Amino acid sequence: MVILNKTFSQFRKNPRLKRFMQKLYIACRYSCLVGFICLVFLIFSVVSVYYWVSLQTQDRVYSDIQTVPTKSLALLLGTSKYVANGRTNLYFRYRIEATAQLYHAGKIRHIIVSGDNRKASYNEPLDMQKALLEAGIPVQAITLDYAGFRTLDSVVRAHEVFSQNDFIIVSQAFHNQRALFISDFYGIQAIGFNAKDVPLSLDPKTPVREYLARFKAVLDLYILNTQPRFLGDKIHIALEP
Repeated sequence: MVILNKTFSQFRKNPRLKRFMQKLYIACRYSCLVGFICLVFLIFSVVSVYYWVSLQTQDRVYSDIQTVPTKSLALLLGTSKYVANGRTNLYFRYRIEATAQLYHAGKIRHIIVSGDNRKASYNEPLDMQKALLEAGIPVQAITLDYAGFRTLDSVVRAHEVFSQNDFIIVSQAFHNQRALFISDFYGIQAIGFNAKDVPLSLDPKTPVREYLARFKAVLDLYILNTQPRFLGDKIHIALEP
């Protein structure tokens, strides 16, 4: 205690040290204020982008099989068959069900299954193809795209590699809106058919991540000019009559 009192006394008698500490205190307060303002601006931007994407696309997503327009082809966006605990991924199951519903209702004639296959042990397109076959869709009505590493890749490759410009995107509603936003940027005339959503109680994280995913999509399109990882040669799709 005596040592502390002595140190404090020396500090008060040293004008240089006192001025330095005062400047340091002001700088810290200023930095905290700037940091807080930046954080508020970032949160505002992320939330604004989320609702901007929704407003731009909500009139082109359908949930009713009776009202969705007929197109030649659907783009099924990939996801893993299983979740971390080994259970079936409901996003996977519901997307398969929605795609099968479109096909059997005569709304589409062909399906591009676009997903991630960057590792030999992980093959979203093949898993989805097997599920579609089990749902009664013939193999000749399915084309696999193994380079759909992310939504941007899947959408752009459907246009650039598979020469499609007018199709139905199949995924959950939140995902369809982001995919349509990307489609708009590239001048693709797409609509979305919503697969059943997974209850928030079973997956509270994905809706939160979607805020960041949409913000990243805007950065990719308007600032970073992000391109698909792979494009490659054109692939012709022979549509069944």
